[in-house]
Amino acid sequence: MDEEALLKQFAAQFAHGPDDADDTDAAAAAQGADSTANQVADDADQSPATFDTQQFLNGLDAIFDRHTAATEAGPYLEQAMVDAENAGDEAGLLTVLNETMGFYRSQGRHKENQWIVQRSLELAARMGLTTGTSEAWATTLINCATSMRAAQQYDQAEDLYHQAQSVCRHSLAPTDRRLAALHNNLSMLYSETNRPDKAELELREALRIIEASSVNPDADIDVASSHTNLALTLLTEHKLEDAHWHAAKALEIYRTGHLEHSAHYASALAGFAQVCFAERRYADAVTGYRHALAVIEECYGKDTDYWRITADNLRQAEEAAAQAGVTVDNAGVAGDAGALPQSGSRLPNSPAQGKTGANAASSPSTVSVSTGSAGAAEAVSACPVSGLKLARAFWTQMGKPMIAAKYPQYAGRIAAGLVGHGSECYGFDDAYSQDHDFGPRFCLWLTDEDYAAIGEQLEVDYEALPRKFSVDAQGRVTFEAHARSDASGAFPSAGAGSTVIPDAANAPTPGTATHDTATAESGAASSDVAEAMTTPIDAPLSPVTPRAQGANRRDGVFRIGDFFESITGYHTAPAQTAPHEWLMFQESTLAAATNGEVFADPTGLFSKTRQGFKNMPDDVRLALISKRLGMIAQAGQYNLPRSLKRGDGAAAWLSIHEFVQATASLVFLVNVPMVVGYMPYYKWQFAALRKLSGSMFALLPNVGEQLETVMRLSSAACYGGAGFGEGGKGAAPAIEKINDIVEQIAVDIVKELKREHLTTSGETFLEWQRPYVEDHIASDDPVLKSL
Repeated sequence: MDEEALLKQFAAQFAHGPDDADDTDAAAAAQGADSTANQVADDADQSPATFDTQQFLNGLDAIFDRHTAATEAGPYLEQAMVDAENAGDEAGLLTVLNETMGFYRSQGRHKENQWIVQRSLELAARMGLTTGTSEAWATTLINCATSMRAAQQYDQAEDLYHQAQSVCRHSLAPTDRRLAALHNNLSMLYSETNRPDKAELELREALRIIEASSVNPDADIDVASSHTNLALTLLTEHKLEDAHWHAAKALEIYRTGHLEHSAHYASALAGFAQVCFAERRYADAVTGYRHALAVIEECYGKDTDYWRITADNLRQAEEAAAQAGVTVDNAGVAGDAGALPQSGSRLPNSPAQGKTGANAASSPSTVSVSTGSAGAAEAVSACPVSGLKLARAFWTQMGKPMIAAKYPQYAGRIAAGLVGHGSECYGFDDAYSQDHDFGPRFCLWLTDEDYAAIGEQLEVDYEALPRKFSVDAQGRVTFEAHARSDASGAFPSAGAGSTVIPDAANAPTPGTATHDTATAESGAASSDVAEAMTTPIDAPLSPVTPRAQGANRRDGVFRIGDFFESITGYHTAPAQTAPHEWLMFQESTLAAATNGEVFADPTGLFSKTRQGFKNMPDDVRLALISKRLGMIAQAGQYNLPRSLKRGDGAAAWLSIHEFVQATASLVFLVNVPMVVGYMPYYKWQFAALRKLSGSMFALLPNVGEQLETVMRLSSAACYGGAGFGEGGKGAAPAIEKINDIVEQIAVDIVKELKREHLTTSGETFLEWQRPYVEDHIASDDPVLKSL
């Protein structure tokens, strides 16, 4: 499926409306593009009274038609942003930003694109799109998510894709191919983050939608493309039989539809060849790669990466065939034996899939981890993987197969993941945080109806899951698939004693030693595990504290509403029109309800509920920004210097605390919690702030480091000087530095408020900025306004 074309169609529908027709001829479009571009030089001082979205799109199309996008599109888009903003046309500006995201992504301008992503989301929020289900909002979410994925900002991309899914379920028909494009995008994200099982689910859904929407699925190039994508993902999971079927099915579709001269046919051929190579059918692999090269040369020529990559794969396949003593006719082209799935840009060893080396197949050394031992500290030090990775492996290898075996009728209704309290849910756990409440665990979330039917028994089966595991040199986790001694019954095992998580880095490609089947690899790994592990596991990896037991337990089986109520006090998020309820939340509470990862959510109900807590009403966000401005001014700009002059170190110390808390919160609020999440509780506040500040698109990125400097200097400023009776160099240098930093932070905040159009004032005493910010609060509810 041509992702770019579908996204462009999606954006165009938002701009034109579904019934509008584009009848402008190429000459007129080119003239429109030239006139808009020349306006920069001729009328630099004049702002357009209106912005013509249709003319903008026509002009952009003309640039691409002239094949001059590399030099002309960038300036054209930048000027269009200025024109739309000056005209006050928010819808037009959002269209320009969507087009800009696509262009920047295609040019690899990922760092610049982060600002466009941020600006698009904020603009959509101001337009009130974020609470609706419009195609405009869906378009923006998809483009933002894809841009973030291209920039390898995977957490943000995944969250945006899930938001887009929620919107699309309401705004698009179930057979709309744009839904399939969205599932395909998600599958690429999962592939790039080594989650082939989830990539497979997304691709199967994309294939289902495309087949349902097709007039003739047996001759539809998009159906063929989906089969190829699915085959290559199945290959990374070592599901060779299924991969072969889908790869062959794709080629069959190309032949039935007489589409063999399509450029996409080359990737289908190459994909089938890759499957054949993994099956050690080297003659068929060589034939497939040769045929793919012929199509690539016909469509693209030889001077392309596609041709070079495929030629290299062919060379490796020929070498493998020679070593195996297989003779291949030099003139051979894929016949009945060669039929390949097509994957668009996913040619073997292309950047989308990654090229693996022989080292990937080397026998891993393992580190065994057992639980319930007397030496808890030693056990903790032997676990080198994060809690989230351990949880995902535990779900993939133990939980998911158990549910499929024991609760097949509910497998499509149970959500799983790790969210809530605990350092690992934030991704900040380390060896020190593994000394309590740490071990293989995940959550299972059920509807009230399903919980009533199976909840108690499912909890018993969850508690009985094996928890003995090992970690190899590549960080892959392997669980031993034997039920605990107190288990009510073991579920079927897929391996010879253990199952290894499939890793995309181990996808069979030419030049890489492979096993014939997934079972063979599992058996090889299990021998290592059997040697390393001798202690049965009947307890978590580290002691379970009282606060993580009973009603406060952090894993196991939950009703969806009960889970969120245990964290927030609410089954579902308060209404967008209930600001007083939102203002009662601590940000750390919302952070705990929206952190972590969701491994599976077939119905989408858990994610929808979770997203409700993440979607803070913008009026509430602005009210909190105003409150934070007030505290920064009161504590940092007013009371701190006065307390220091008085020599009251304790008051100064507390003023610094309030200033730091308010400023850190402001950074998260300005960056929009819907995009970056909420500030967590104090223990991980700065870990989260450093992570946010290090991202390419962060707003106020220097503030975190400045706050840490203030805290480092606070001891000397408050208690270390001669004025406080302790001698030394005196407090004066530290006090001067702190005051300078506080004022610099205030200056930076005002600049950001101006950029966001939240103020027109240059006043740096932040208390006076509050009325300007509150003028943008749409609601008349007095709870949102300062006294």
